[in-house]
Amino acid sequence: MLVNGDGVSIVGPAVNTAAMAPHNKKNNLVWKSFSILRAFQHSDECLTSHELSRRANLPKASCHRLVQTLEEVGAIVRGANGRYRLGMLLSSLSQNVAVKDLLREVGRPLLVDLSARLDMTIHLGMLENDMVYYLSKIATPTSFVSHTRSGARLEAYCSGLGKVLLAALQEDELESFILEGKLVALTPHTITDRSALRQELDKVRRRGFAVDDCEARIDTRCVAVPVRDLSGKVVAAISATGNARMVTLNQIPPIHGELLRTAQKFSEKLFDGARR
Repeated sequence: MLVNGDGVSIVGPAVNTAAMAPHNKKNNLVWKSFSILRAFQHSDECLTSHELSRRANLPKASCHRLVQTLEEVGAIVRGANGRYRLGMLLSSLSQNVAVKDLLREVGRPLLVDLSARLDMTIHLGMLENDMVYYLSKIATPTSFVSHTRSGARLEAYCSGLGKVLLAALQEDELESFILEGKLVALTPHTITDRSALRQELDKVRRRGFAVDDCEARIDTRCVAVPVRDLSGKVVAAISATGNARMVTLNQIPPIHGELLRTAQKFSEKLFDGARR
């Protein structure tokens, strides 16, 4: 898998390209070329032309010709042992992807629809320097007033978005956050014990969603789920926020279900072309 500077995968895991039916002859070579690039499962993997042919489900001869072309443009590099690996062209192109703008633009219609259906305030966020960066905030005229704004950065340990994003960190990154970060009590319900936070994030990881149970604000309850890339890596999170008196614990399952469906649509809009 190849990722750009914001941690979003550009080349995902190998897929079954047998089902990839090119739409017409004009883009046939494009589809085949990308099927070869997607055959690489991680950024430092080295594969022979035969292995690329097998994974991309392409005839050896045509695959070899495309491999030569991809090598010429710098998309892949041939090593001394005759094996190919991903080249710097893809890395340089990935830096040009404006991830924040892309997430905002792709997500907006989905989040507007979700906010209208739930009549709740919807947030889209990503982790940046151990803080939740709020990419979008969508609300209806009658939804709960949340004192957040797009572009704000808030603590991660006490919000639904933050818990989802922290739970997706590598173990060493998470441990560094827990040991070095200050866990300040914002309400009587804020988790400030490091061991309790570890347990909470483990629960989030196991069940696939997080709940801010009046931890950031005493009158606020929210539910959050991850948005994943092709490899399953969490690239963002979405949450639904409401008044704690209205959003009871019994309402969390249906809210979670709506969030999951929206997150799936979000992921499909971002990456579905690469899944085919």
